[in-house]
Amino acid sequence: MSRVTHSVAMSTNSHRTLAAHLLKHYVHRRQEDLCFALWRPSEGRSRFTALVSEVILPADNDRMLHGNVSFQGHYFERALSMAIEAGAGLVFLHSHPSPGWQGMSRDDVAAEERLAPRVFAATGYPLLGMTLGTDEAWSARFWFRRARGQYDRQWCGSVRTVGDGLACTFHDKLAPPPPYREELRRTTSAWGEAKQRDLARLRIGVIGVGSVGGLVSEAACRQGTEDLMLIDFDMVKKHNLDRLVHATPGDIGNLKVETSAARLVACATSSNFRVEALPLSITNEDGFRAALDCDVLFSCVDRPWPRYVLNTIATAHLIPVIDGGVRVSLTAKGNMRGADWRAHSVLPGHACLACIGQYDPADVALERTGLLDDPTYIAGLPQDHPALRNENVFSFGMNAAGLQMLQFLSMVVRPAGMAVAGPLNYHFATASLDRGEGLQCKEGCYFPDLVALGDQSPFDPLQV
Repeated sequence: MSRVTHSVAMSTNSHRTLAAHLLKHYVHRRQEDLCFALWRPSEGRSRFTALVSEVILPADNDRMLHGNVSFQGHYFERALSMAIEAGAGLVFLHSHPSPGWQGMSRDDVAAEERLAPRVFAATGYPLLGMTLGTDEAWSARFWFRRARGQYDRQWCGSVRTVGDGLACTFHDKLAPPPPYREELRRTTSAWGEAKQRDLARLRIGVIGVGSVGGLVSEAACRQGTEDLMLIDFDMVKKHNLDRLVHATPGDIGNLKVETSAARLVACATSSNFRVEALPLSITNEDGFRAALDCDVLFSCVDRPWPRYVLNTIATAHLIPVIDGGVRVSLTAKGNMRGADWRAHSVLPGHACLACIGQYDPADVALERTGLLDDPTYIAGLPQDHPALRNENVFSFGMNAAGLQMLQFLSMVVRPAGMAVAGPLNYHFATASLDRGEGLQCKEGCYFPDLVALGDQSPFDPLQV
């Protein structure tokens, strides 16, 4: 799979608003339509993404419907003024009477070429053009300035819609669909070739390649994922060997990401598998920007600051985050009282990690200042503080990884039309699984206000 260097993302709410307008007249009149919207940048290490936000619907006298569709000058001026005021880019969107990823007619090209210079001069951002097919599949392209008065079209490799699950449309020339492989015959038979093509082309990032993250990456690799990124700065230690699926005694002292990557290459079922092993932290600039190159992230970390960063990525940058973990409780004599493992997906419209209690915001600042690594400070913490929990066993990690993978598959495959199940909690002592409370953020949480702001978010998660 070739690297996708440009992409677009939007929330499910924005998608629904746009689809309802652009396809409104199609069923009875086969009439195309158009509108404008704003977009904000999300700049990864090697991928630039436009995050579509405010939709600017036309009034009755703003455009003319005549089989094709055209807009009045005052509508464009209004939309451009809103982009300038918001410090955002401008999106020109229209519909086509056919399904799938859409090309462009000569009229389409001429219209966007006329808009591109004015949009760039006014906003400093390239015009983003988007087309919606009758099956609600998006296509997108940027118009970048090459020289004075000259603008080049750059197709995006993918457009993702995030919120009610994860739906992604791909440009088949930039992100070719994988061929059928006998190694994946049973996997493909579970949800069909179309879903398998979508699953395989998603770029998956695993943050933390420990007991849970190693198993998550193994599952992704074996179900046909073509592009996998591993982010973890830690090394294999002797006390890790009871839990790391990819490690052997000979790996002690090696980086976890490199140890896992070597094993994954050997067992990948895709004919075009690529794994990138990055010995970085998600809490530094390099790790953060690398994560923005992904379509979905698995949070396999146990610290508050990385979870805070991932919370921000899920909302501000519209990259779904699937979080999980294991908690073991002991009696005063050191016997097991119980164990719990859970999984939860963070997307717009769903509760964030802070609101479901996966981290305490007060602990983020403590970790940022180094106190959670200070033995003196740690010694004064209560015995049930998360920083003191380090008990885990391989079997518990297997189950936590399984729950996280089920969250991912539900999000993309949508069995029975259901996309996101909400927080899932398994209790070892009672052998029971329940659905956690709180599908929405609590009152006063500011993360819902960050949706699709990208690099323009007022909060820098790397500087707490």
